[in-house]
Order: sequence, then C-alpha cells, then structure tokens
Amino acid sequence: MAVGTPIEWTAGSLSEDQRWTFTLDDRARRELTETVLRSYDPEKALIDYSRADFDLGSASEVIAAAFTEAKHGRGIALVHGLPRDTLDEKQFELLTWAIGLHSGVPRPQGKSSHYISAVRDAGTVYRSAGGRGYSSNAELDFHTDGADVVGLTCFNQAKAGGNSMVTSSITAHNRMAVERPDLAEALHEPFYFSRQAEQAADEGPFYPNPVFDECEGLPFSKWNRNRVTTAQRLEGVPSLTPVQREATDMLDAVLRRPELMYNMTLRPGDMQLLNNHVTLHSRTDFEDHEDPARKRLLFRLWMAPPDSVRLPESWRPAYRSVEPGTVRGGIIGQSYDAARQNFDRRQAGDVGMRFTV
Repeated sequence: MAVGTPIEWTAGSLSEDQRWTFTLDDRARRELTETVLRSYDPEKALIDYSRADFDLGSASEVIAAAFTEAKHGRGIALVHGLPRDTLDEKQFELLTWAIGLHSGVPRPQGKSSHYISAVRDAGTVYRSAGGRGYSSNAELDFHTDGADVVGLTCFNQAKAGGNSMVTSSITAHNRMAVERPDLAEALHEPFYFSRQAEQAADEGPFYPNPVFDECEGLPFSKWNRNRVTTAQRLEGVPSLTPVQREATDMLDAVLRRPELMYNMTLRPGDMQLLNNHVTLHSRTDFEDHEDPARKRLLFRLWMAPPDSVRLPESWRPAYRSVEPGTVRGGIIGQSYDAARQNFDRRQAGDVGMRFTV
C-alpha cells in the first residue's frame, strides 16, 4: 500500500527530514493573542463564535501549511509557538477553536456532543465499557480518532511521562505484508467496533469497519483495540477468529517497533496534527503535578477539512458520509441539538463544505 510515498515513513526518516515541523514567529504569536483577546467572551459558547470573529494574521499561512502536511503529506505535522504565556486556559481553548474554524468543520467528540475535549486526568478507567483514554492518565493503545484530522494543542505538560507516540499505519501494514501476508490480508476484513455507549439515537451500539482498506488508489486505516475488545461483549458481535487475534496482536507489536514509532513530547504552545487515515497514535502513562494550575492539559479538536478525499465505502458506518468535501466523522453523541446542527450548517457554508443531517 502506497509504497515509496511520503505517508510510508519511519522514525528515522521523520527525524532526518523535519519539513513536517513549523514554528510561529513573534509577530504571529502577537497577532493570535490579539484576535483571541478581542473576541473572547467568557459567557459565550464555542458554537456561537464564527470564522469571521478571528483573524489569524500572519499565522494563517503557517497553520494552513501544517494542515496541508497532515492531510496530503506525511500525515503528521507539528507547530511550535502558539501563544501559551499570554492567554489563560479558557482563552487558549478559544485559540484552538479559532484555528479549527479556519481549517474546516469541527466535529463532536462524545456522548455529550462536545466539540473540544480537555485532555486531562479526570480519573476515568480507560479499559471499561464506557472508557475514554483522553480523560485518564493511563498508557493508551495505538488507535485512530473518529475524524479525518485530529489536532492537539498543549497548555500544560505532565510532571513526567505523557509522551506522544505516532507510527505510520501504512508502513506498519507494509511490514506485515512482507513478513506475514496472511495476517495483513486478514486486517482487510471487517472488525466490529463498540461505540462505548455514546451512540446517537439512529446508531447501533457497534459497527463494522476493516482495519485497512483502499479507495481511489489511496490507503486508509482505522484501529482501536479497546473498542474492538469492548464490542466482543455486545450481543450480535461475531467473536474474533484466531487469525484476527493473531493479526491484531502482530499489528500492535509492529506499531511499537523502535524503528517505526516516533516519540515526541508536546510542550506548552505546541500543536500536533494527525491524519487519522494514515497514522496511529498512542501516549505513555504520566505522573501529574500536585498544583492544579500546572496539571497536564491539552485541547483536542476533531476536524472535517474542506479538501478531504473520498473514503472507502466501508467507512460509512463510522463517518456517516464518505464523499469528499462533506461534513463527516466525529461522535454525534446524545446531545446533538438544533443549536449544534445550526453551527455545523453555518460553519460548512463558511468553508465551502456540504452538510447533510
């Protein structure tokens, strides 16, 4: 799959060629601070802001280039220098939102249909029927998130640990195809993913999706061991076959090979962008600060970009739409009301995307 293309990278090649990293200069940081402070209203909901409320100034070119790298380059980008020291927690969250409004249509992320997740240790149990990794301090399995692109901005880093690990899913697949072609082929069959009890009224508790598929010559991947394991306890889900178990065990092992897995520490003011169709990511466990003001905090944004490619038909149960340039993906959840629907429709119009309920 996609042999010799930019998405087939290794840890070494990513280290040697840093064109996927970007840095904002002092002027860009100042302009971002000014636009956030000018528009910030502590009583205003995120979905009540519009794209026109924020002028990203000279940062817009850098941010757009980073998104392009994530969407159409290596599938990963890192931006240094967001104005962390001149904004408080809520203002930094709004900055993350402003970047999203200029980059596509943000997608809801859970049962409460929220559009930004505060990634912090809230004491949740990762490996449970309703477990979500972003609100725990546990080490996470390699996984994809539920949208075309995931953005993560760092406000505070942990006292120790919490490193981000990213592997090209395409490189991992191709290694398996050489070493165990039978197991690589098994990953093209449907697996069943739990919705972790967050499904909307028109969705079932699980859905089928292969780990790997192709569409119009492009490769795609989707994997989340926790959700597949949870689905095994749901009525109507076929049991994993011995071959499927062996294939996913090998995939997880290949993803963690040192020569493939890129390890990075996100520092305050960093923004990581990942293409969920060609990368898989994880995180080490972490020890947090005692001071609440210093505890690890990142803001996660899921995005449907206007220049998205067509997805495989097998992605439709998860993404609702597979057509390019459509508002798709996310976890619609159980609080997707008229206000959220109106936001999606308005934002889609602002960035030239198609929106259907």
